Amino acid sequence: MERWEYKTLKFKIGSFWGRVKVDENEFETALNAAGDQGWELVSSLDTNEYQGQSKELIVIMKRRKA
Repeated sequence: MERWEYKTLKFKIGSFWGRVKVDENEFETALNAAGDQGWELVSSLDTNEYQGQSKELIVIMKRRKA
């Protein structure tokens, strides 16, 4: 039976005049580092603050358990 382990990464979202901004370099670097360790991205979601404004981006990753 296959077993999995899961990991979450959180990224702060900046906002200026209604435009959502994520540091793309930080995001890509973190995903590539996790991928090098065998993690696979399976889902992402954002959390909301006041009036639905995005607060942070959460990514969910998995890999086979050793």
